[in-house]
Amino acid sequence: MQRFQFLDPGELVDGDLRLALALCYQGNAALGMVPSYEFHMRRVPDGVRLGAVSLRIGESEHMIYVGNIGYGVAEEHRGHRYAARSTLLLVPLARRHGLTELWITTDPDNWASQRTIELVGGQYVESVLVPPHDSLYGRGDRIKLRYRVPIGPESGTEQGGSAARFDGAGAMA
Repeated sequence: MQRFQFLDPGELVDGDLRLALALCYQGNAALGMVPSYEFHMRRVPDGVRLGAVSLRIGESEHMIYVGNIGYGVAEEHRGHRYAARSTLLLVPLARRHGLTELWITTDPDNWASQRTIELVGGQYVESVLVPPHDSLYGRGDRIKLRYRVPIGPESGTEQGGSAARFDGAGAMA
């Protein structure tokens, strides 16, 4: 099995948000886990950890339920659009891996995540049942909403594009 070739993500900064690469995970084919980049969301300039975001590259059945992007923001740091801004910062890296769209999933009752996905240009595609053999089922997940985010050159879905852009304070510009 050939090892996944990770790329240098470069400097990922948007105003008071910096993504710090924490881990490159080769994946686990037996579990349907694809290679991923794991980043800590850090506040500029003091480095306080705000949350985490992952970019997953590859295809598997498990990816239907987890998507290409996963994020979590610490409760005390919510409301600054860190998840949306982090997602947009990862678009160029995703493109460098040949992706033309991102799939992002969320739970039906997670309104904040649904709003985040819409802010980055996500379009609702479908709701899927999580099968009992998937690891998400074991933690209680039964349904996932799947959104597609086009990231092709003409999509405008990146920092500085037209579909979703944020100023340094986390507000839409």
